[in-house]
Amino acid sequence: MSETETRMTPEEVWTRMLEGNRRFVAGEPLHPRQDVDRRHELAAGQTPHTALFGCSDSRLSAEIIFDQGLGDLFVIRNAGQVISDSVIGSIEYAVAVLGVPLIIVLGHDACGAVRAAIDSTAPEATPLPPHIWRQVAPIVPAVRRVQAVDGSSAGQVDPDHVGREHLRDTVNELLHSSELVSQAVADGALAIAAVNYRLSEGTAVPDFIVGVAESPAS
Repeated sequence: MSETETRMTPEEVWTRMLEGNRRFVAGEPLHPRQDVDRRHELAAGQTPHTALFGCSDSRLSAEIIFDQGLGDLFVIRNAGQVISDSVIGSIEYAVAVLGVPLIIVLGHDACGAVRAAIDSTAPEATPLPPHIWRQVAPIVPAVRRVQAVDGSSAGQVDPDHVGREHLRDTVNELLHSSELVSQAVADGALAIAAVNYRLSEGTAVPDFIVGVAESPAS
């Protein structure tokens, strides 16, 4: 049985992802499973080990920052990693059909969608174009909570704090909206890792984990 056919546990996959990020941070990536043989192997089908839902920011190329290869990650992205029906459907497909044991929800610092949500709360804010507003509106509750706690205005609020709150909201919304995902977590077949990526350092910093996927480094 090949590596791609061997079903890994959530713990094993989480460890693999953390090790890949450490290689990336150290400037020692292996660029695994990216050769011609791997390409041919995948032509008949895919068996990714992780579903990664993250922001569309061009600096968050998932396979690069976690030093993974072709067929390793099932990636879903949009601006600000905002939950939607299409996102939930894609994640459920990864869990139910592809059998991934791990979901990573990936936020990051200096997020443009978070910044737009913060700026939209200013009294003098110029209205955003409708489609952009619909994309960032789900982030606004996190902005309001941080403002209430800190007593800060739109110009003073800490965007990293907002980003962390929104990351937690995203995972909670996923669990609330998808019985399939929440049941897989309850059964021990799936874990969800909420992760913040630091652009300057390149580090993927765990915020919290739902399910059984612990690592000495987490």
